[in-house]
Amino acid sequence: MTVRINLALQGGGAHGAFTWGVVDRLLQDDTIEIAGISGTSAGALNGAALKAGLVTGGREGARDNLAWLWNKVSGIGDMRLAHWMNALFPAPGLVSDAIENSLPYSMADAWTRVVSPYDYGPLYQNPLKRIADKFQYDNVCADRDPALFVSATNVRTGKIRVFSGREINTDAILASACLPTIFRAVRIDGEDYWDGGYTGNPALFPLFEPELPSDIVIVNINPLERAETPRDARDILNRINEISFNSSLLRELRAIHFVQRLISDGRMPEGAMKKVRIHMIADDDLMTTLSVASKLVPTPATLSALFDAGQAAAEQFLDQHRAKIGEASSIDLPAMYG
Repeated sequence: MTVRINLALQGGGAHGAFTWGVVDRLLQDDTIEIAGISGTSAGALNGAALKAGLVTGGREGARDNLAWLWNKVSGIGDMRLAHWMNALFPAPGLVSDAIENSLPYSMADAWTRVVSPYDYGPLYQNPLKRIADKFQYDNVCADRDPALFVSATNVRTGKIRVFSGREINTDAILASACLPTIFRAVRIDGEDYWDGGYTGNPALFPLFEPELPSDIVIVNINPLERAETPRDARDILNRINEISFNSSLLRELRAIHFVQRLISDGRMPEGAMKKVRIHMIADDDLMTTLSVASKLVPTPATLSALFDAGQAAAEQFLDQHRAKIGEASSIDLPAMYG
């Protein structure tokens, strides 16, 4: 029996290759139909590649398009060295710790703490633009399933903006992935936008539309929990980043739990609000071993390892929880928020 799901795809730089692996495995299951996608940052890139591939070539077309995307991402090198500095410093090492402790990464890290992306003048470029420009937007914006939503943060108001349909273009994708210490804000309709992760990572509420299924599968790439309090300066900053990029998701999950409790207690009539079912695919054990360095330096070896981990996590999810799709949530919201 075919089941319909929505995908909610988190951002996290090069760690989005984990999502690539997850989605690639889901596409190999003919009984799972993807009806809606909400993506932020790397999740927006994955979502656009997935939608365009499905429209033009079905499941295999989507798998090929995602592979194309991450092949292009692997050629970027360090995103902070993509300006004239890229000619001076080669790509750092192949594993997260080696990258973080390498001289080029340390210099780039220090550089971005004192130099604004606006200081580059005519030398500035966004290395993601040459990838986003190549998306087939007639297909990305096609009026057919899956519905696609891309989120960015309005710099002036601090509010989320969700792009959909014909609103999705190169600028919307770049806005969704605009880390302000690395990239200049992206101007759309007279407003400047930063990374959507600050306000919706990913946004779940666009997937509450009545025509979309009730099952939302969140692909989570920022660890929700860490066993130990970080002591090292870089580890502290990394955890701050994780917490801030998870906060909007946790708020939405808390709201979902609250509504579900009202319905189950009889304080809200059935049908007044959509009762969604939440699932999550993640590998926190892996992600806690990686640092912010591996988010910014998309080496082929790291991307390959993340892809494999995503495949394995999706396989485990299907083995353990596939029967719950269409029936019940597979994460315990009462335990999280009760």
